[in-house]
Amino acid sequence: PSTITQIAKPCKGAVKFDHVRFGYDAQKPVIKDFSLEVEPGQMVAIVGPTGAGKTTLVNLLMRFYDIDAGTITIDGVNTVLDTRSDVRSNFGMVLQDAWLFSGTIRENIAYGAKDPEEKYIRLAAKLAQADHFIELLPDGYDTIIKEDGTNLSQGQRQLLTIARAMLSNPSIIVLDEATAMLDPIGRSEVISTIERLNRDEGITVVLITHHMAEAE
Repeated sequence: PSTITQIAKPCKGAVKFDHVRFGYDAQKPVIKDFSLEVEPGQMVAIVGPTGAGKTTLVNLLMRFYDIDAGTITIDGVNTVLDTRSDVRSNFGMVLQDAWLFSGTIRENIAYGAKDPEEKYIRLAAKLAQADHFIELLPDGYDTIIKEDGTNLSQGQRQLLTIARAMLSNPSIIVLDEATAMLDPIGRSEVISTIERLNRDEGITVVLITHHMAEAE
């Protein structure tokens, strides 16, 4: 359909699945009748084993696929009434694989942004609670990340990807198994950061995990 109503940017972060049905093959639905309501600024965990359909829900929310029946709304606006790019502009995404490239920490945080000012790069790092370790590095934000990222811990690498997500000023942040590869200390750092973003910044958080402990 043509764009009739647009989701406000920034949005409030209310998400609703209403009797959603979806199948990669429409004749073989993997989601038959799913409903979920997330209030603005709420933190919700989607927990289940690999293959249970957790990531599929996020793909539907961000319109990588369109549903077969039902509705998905953001702030009460049906997502099919907006462009895919505008729907996705409300989200920050943090994946299991903390992808970084050989370059400075500054360049890695700014990746995907259009000529961001230094103050916004540093603000994103502060929001992600990454600035404390960046400032302790000999070259700070000019520190070169090695090709394999081994000069940073796994937890530090993941905090940088959160900072990258925060630079886009998202209203909703999605973590798709983002702590699965972390040690207990790194996992604690990342979860603490997300809880603070949810509590202090009012960001809606969708946490996808197969660890029940992270949902508690």
